[in-house]
Amino acid sequence: MIMAQKVHTTTFILVALIVPLVCFYHQLVFPKPPVLISAVNVLSPPFPLPSFPQPNPNNAIIRPEEQIVEEEEKLSNPNNAIVKEEEDKQSNRNVIPTVSILLPAWEILVIISPGTPLPTDYDTGKYTCLFPNNDTTPAKPSGILPFPYRATFKCDLPERVRRRLPFPQPVLTKSTENPPERKTPVPELLRWNFLVYDSLSTENDVILFVKGVNNRQGVNRAPNEFRCVFSVGDDVFNGVRTAVTTSIQEVFRCRRPELSGVSSSDDKPIKISLEIPDQNLVVPSVAYYAPPRKVAPDQPESLLCACTMVYNAAKFLKEWVVYHSEIGIEKFVLYDNGSDDNLERVVAELVEQGYNVTTLFWLWPKTQEAGFSHCAVNAKDSCTWMAYIDVDEFVYSPSWINLSNPSDEMLKSLLPKKSSHGIGGTVGQVMINCYEFGPSNQKSHPVNGVTQGYNCRRKEENRHKSIVLLDAIEESLLNVIHHFQLKDGYKVKKVDLQGAVVNHYKFQAWSEFKAKFRRRVSAYVVDWMQAMNLESKDRTPGLGYAPVEPQAWSEKFCEVYDNRLKDLMRRWFGVESQSGYRMAWQI
Repeated sequence: MIMAQKVHTTTFILVALIVPLVCFYHQLVFPKPPVLISAVNVLSPPFPLPSFPQPNPNNAIIRPEEQIVEEEEKLSNPNNAIVKEEEDKQSNRNVIPTVSILLPAWEILVIISPGTPLPTDYDTGKYTCLFPNNDTTPAKPSGILPFPYRATFKCDLPERVRRRLPFPQPVLTKSTENPPERKTPVPELLRWNFLVYDSLSTENDVILFVKGVNNRQGVNRAPNEFRCVFSVGDDVFNGVRTAVTTSIQEVFRCRRPELSGVSSSDDKPIKISLEIPDQNLVVPSVAYYAPPRKVAPDQPESLLCACTMVYNAAKFLKEWVVYHSEIGIEKFVLYDNGSDDNLERVVAELVEQGYNVTTLFWLWPKTQEAGFSHCAVNAKDSCTWMAYIDVDEFVYSPSWINLSNPSDEMLKSLLPKKSSHGIGGTVGQVMINCYEFGPSNQKSHPVNGVTQGYNCRRKEENRHKSIVLLDAIEESLLNVIHHFQLKDGYKVKKVDLQGAVVNHYKFQAWSEFKAKFRRRVSAYVVDWMQAMNLESKDRTPGLGYAPVEPQAWSEKFCEVYDNRLKDLMRRWFGVESQSGYRMAWQI
């Protein structure tokens, strides 16, 4: 009995000692931010999290008492002051001013602040994300954001840091041996699901792309609930506000401000955000104002272009570009969703061969609709019609089957004549139905291309894809499943299956298809690995929510053997060589 009492007493003493130590450790590693009072709060997403105004991640914050102690040390020992000054300089050289965003799957996007020169060793240097508790993760180059140009890195949020809110922003550094001085309060990671992530200026207005406000498809808050805020840095309190004119999906249009009321004496970039006055908050932002972009005078306008969002599509791109270029598409606009498969090298090769291919770095996850809206505005001065098709989709007409050569007038023949006015208005959008092809017994990516390897499809046609007159798109830029809302006075033309069809090589060999489990591109479609909406048409029949190959996958979705486009492309693009039969995009 006495022994038991001693054990209980000892245990109690140990617990009493450990708990304060743990609390002290957490307070030291993750200092609690001071309570700030502001007329306008820049808040984190509207879900249960500690919320406080976002400090500017690029500003060093020194408490007055620390500054006093520092001055006293300099006066009492000048030599120590010199040594400390040198250490501070070295520490500052190791720090790169950044702002960081928490993406899905515990991934962090680190954006170097505007005006910071691109590191000379951006592609080759060893960079690190350093967290307040001294945990580190490797930082890998992720691409260059345009307007203004900003280099980006990606790193993972360490396991230990995930255990306590708020999640702190890391410091981007090249040296962990001489870590930079930790500033307090440590800024909180911006959250991807509540963020102004991009902007685009026109001659008449400014367009913001915003996550976390209109969260449900078809349910949009009224424009008068918001205002756009133009500010120097994060000084939203003194920013210039303008009215929001449309609020649809992730796209918000607002009036242009008088820039003289925003610009600073040292030409700092103007940040743009979205204010919700009724809630007294401003959505955090990494978007900046840039003047409207104009097409070079010597660049002719293309009648027909194609726009698509790509991720690791390098192996498919040449086949898609070569084919569609020969049948009438003059320019290809790729929104690169963070590819790491040497896509830029393939694009460079195509450009060198004379194809008009441009790439815009668009790494924002689950933003297909917003990306298409951006493309519709961004390409309006250089393209008249835009085909919204993916790199695994090929447009053709059964009427071409017996033609010996392609023509650049083939796709254009599907468009209305310039003077075409009929009942219901002018044609502003051409819709073409799709056939969905299955794996066709392929075990890996067909070396001759998707059109040559996949030849068995479902019997019934599926959703359509569209070719859109950019001038006909409604001001809100609303789009769903590759088609847009049109202005009054414009109508849709639906092409029958004999006129044209899209071969969609959707269900490819499992080694290719399983890559889709990374993430769906649409903002309003549930990701593959979420156990939700299992009966939705956006799901694959017979496939669950885990990247596990179903039994007999290679034989699925095979109801009709269809070799029409395969044979046509062999005739148009097949080449006999000493090494055997090859397609033009393999040379």
